[in-house]
Amino acid sequence: MNAGKLPFCLLAEARDFASRSLADFMAVVLRQSRDLAGTDGLAWIALSVSVSTLDPAYRRNGLAKRLELAFEAIRDRWYALAHAHAGDPGAAFSTTLTCAPTISDLGLMLAWTRIVGELAAEPAATAVLCDDPWLFRHLAGLPGVSAGRPPALWPARLRLAARGLAARAALCLRLARAVFATRAQRGHHRSGGSFLLVYGHPGSKGDGFDAYFGPLPQQTPALGRLLHTDCLPGRAAELVADGRTASLHAWGRLAWLPALLFTRWRPRPAASDPWLLARAAIIEGSTAMAATTRWQNRCQRAWLEAMRPRAVAWPWENHCWERDFVQAARRLGVKTIGYQHTVVGRHMYNQSPRISPLGATALPDRLLANGPATRADLAAAGVPEDRLAVIGATRLAEAAPLPYDPAAPVFVALSHDEALADQQMRAVRLAAAAGRWRFLVKDHPMYPFAFAEDERVRRTDLQLQKQQAVSAVFVCTGAVGLEALLGGLPTIRLVPDGLVAQDVLPAALKAVEIEGDGLAEALGAARPPAPVRWDEVLAPPDFDRWRAELEVEA
Repeated sequence: MNAGKLPFCLLAEARDFASRSLADFMAVVLRQSRDLAGTDGLAWIALSVSVSTLDPAYRRNGLAKRLELAFEAIRDRWYALAHAHAGDPGAAFSTTLTCAPTISDLGLMLAWTRIVGELAAEPAATAVLCDDPWLFRHLAGLPGVSAGRPPALWPARLRLAARGLAARAALCLRLARAVFATRAQRGHHRSGGSFLLVYGHPGSKGDGFDAYFGPLPQQTPALGRLLHTDCLPGRAAELVADGRTASLHAWGRLAWLPALLFTRWRPRPAASDPWLLARAAIIEGSTAMAATTRWQNRCQRAWLEAMRPRAVAWPWENHCWERDFVQAARRLGVKTIGYQHTVVGRHMYNQSPRISPLGATALPDRLLANGPATRADLAAAGVPEDRLAVIGATRLAEAAPLPYDPAAPVFVALSHDEALADQQMRAVRLAAAAGRWRFLVKDHPMYPFAFAEDERVRRTDLQLQKQQAVSAVFVCTGAVGLEALLGGLPTIRLVPDGLVAQDVLPAALKAVEIEGDGLAEALGAARPPAPVRWDEVLAPPDFDRWRAELEVEA
């Protein structure tokens, strides 16, 4: 090269370099919604952004299923974080470290991290909008990401911290009232017996019938019933009429309340994902969840010491209070029985013993499944075979084929999660606008959802089994999809946008999966599924076996 031309070449290259857009060098342009510099003409996605002013024509579609697959891919990473922080202050009360997707969104954040990392490796640039101050800073550290000005952090921290302190103070007042309201119920229990520990489900009754265990308490006078502390005193007063039911609040002590004001998970400095862990901790801390769990643990330990029961069974999901109960009961020689009462599915990460460094030692002595399919799913999740047995489903009775009529309305079972239910309703409205289908919408019994009715979208209070006929069933989460498939009905499952909805179906069953704009097309192609034998998935309840496990007489 001619040495005299070298400065001119370098100058030209510098000018060319300066004229190229940032997107030529970074595959992900990370911005908050108030700072959109450099995003013109780029395909875009939005995370934790309620409103975007970017051109909707450039929005990247088809990410719903990709997000779900990413969520499945990060499972072991979540487990590893739970192990690494099991010794943190307050870790024993942390929902994040339980790896429960229905309670913590850390898994969703890890899934978005995976997707943004994949986008950063693509040749075409993508703008990523994010208004979450912790997630933004986390994503900004990924290779191939060019980040703009991050959202302010301190206002969010201050707001969440204040909300958490207020929530815990309010909790202490409620718990003080609960102790006084339930104290007399201590006399409903006798030491040395066997008990069911249950939630205050609206389907349970004061005559002993229980939504989780069916008529077992009615048929077994020697069996006591203990109400979890999430059951409010007013509801507990309705359920204790049988004289054998009592609230755990009755064993609570006012002296425990001051410590609850300061109970929260405090992660130690982390080498991996520090921004996401800080986010998870402050979101947890903005509620009274950890304090509520600590209260549950103290009450159940006091009850165990006082009652010294023979055996205790409960609807098991492997939450942190359950692992504490198992350890406390084992020290006293109390037999523990977990009942897998509804569903498992591939997304219920908390039901695996791999969430805890304690592994299988944190599981109950016995885990009783509601059928062969869910037993197989639990075994695949790592539950030891010698702990498992099938005892039958008390909540999902054996069903005859459900009435199918292609001209009948579509039955919509709304999710318990408001954001997911909202996406379901948007999909319903979009399909209803085609003028071909009618919809019967039933919201979750414990989580009402308000929506406007019209001639094509009507509310129903009747369960699926009580409908005269339906043409298809539209679900997102919950067990209704399982009931529909076992009943031989076309079943469509929404894979939501920007969120993860837990697929609770056993591995042997599959619904038609759609994104939000695909409901009309799926309904147009809907046909009854191939028949599935009910007894390949579930089993009838064996109440004699229950009494044998609990060591009580009828």
